[in-house]
Amino acid sequence: MRVGILTGGGDCPGLNAVIRAVVRKGIRDGHTVAGFRNGWAGVMEGHCFELDLENTSGILHRGGTMLGTSRTNPFRTDGGSGKVKAALEAEGVEALIPIGGEDTLGVAGRLWKEDGLPVVGVPKTIDNDLGCTDFTFGFQTAVQIVTDAIDRLHTTAESHNRVMVVEVMGRHAGWIAVHSGIAGGADAILVPERPFDVDEVCDRLRRRHETGRTFSIVVIAEGAMRQGGEGPSATEQVTDAFGHARLGGIGVELEHEIEDRTGFESRVTILGHVQRGGTPTAYDRVLATRFGVAAVDAVNDGAFGTMVALHATEIRQVPLEEALREPKLLDEALYETAEVFFG
Repeated sequence: MRVGILTGGGDCPGLNAVIRAVVRKGIRDGHTVAGFRNGWAGVMEGHCFELDLENTSGILHRGGTMLGTSRTNPFRTDGGSGKVKAALEAEGVEALIPIGGEDTLGVAGRLWKEDGLPVVGVPKTIDNDLGCTDFTFGFQTAVQIVTDAIDRLHTTAESHNRVMVVEVMGRHAGWIAVHSGIAGGADAILVPERPFDVDEVCDRLRRRHETGRTFSIVVIAEGAMRQGGEGPSATEQVTDAFGHARLGGIGVELEHEIEDRTGFESRVTILGHVQRGGTPTAYDRVLATRFGVAAVDAVNDGAFGTMVALHATEIRQVPLEEALREPKLLDEALYETAEVFFG
């Protein structure tokens, strides 16, 4: 069988490990593997090349994706789905493995449901907010990067008696914020699932200062909202092909409000794309490798319209439709654990 593979949406550590695993397992099982460049855009344009043992050697530890990526939506392109089918037929691709998040896999799910396109999805998002899987690869690497940053900010915050606001990724869910906040000893963590009150945040910081602590660390997810429904900042209301606004800046706003209301000198650090970059952790290399092997197994089984997913310690096949039904929001019990250490 000829198997196609693409990476879509934002890059994240571990993508190359999945590609490598698909190629190794695919060739071992007698398949050939075609790589499409730049996500769904490359499929529509027929930008494809052969993936083999030689050109996927040495990529396990590399960040990013050797295939390139894009946030392209074929269903917002004139005749896009037809172009996808035509390109796959022209390349002789009999099964497609898209690696991506809710948008990339949403396209795959729709192509499967409406056109019967044989797809097996691999979940990818550093936000860890895809349904039906306990973890997505790249998440643990992002958490480690943020934790390392918080550790460094602790020393400068203490030296200058400052409040440090750390803005991290997390459009719909606060998984990165809470995991890194707990690991880094944050004094407040603000997430999209729990609208926050600025006065309450400031009260907590005041109580810390009253007990002799002269600095604080506040971690805030980019999608966090104030009580009353006031949403996060959007950069000039720029949206991508899936209608998502480009977020960023809620940390800057919070920094100013904390300093104005408390008088405590405050600084903001927006980690941004540094969370996506660099080499994946060992955990993410292993998980990504397992996902890649399992995806080829699903192709062998003819289990199309599914996504490979982590359940406890096992990799399983779950229906794409079920995985994409709703985002996986933060575990309430985990946030309550974090709250023990606030203020």
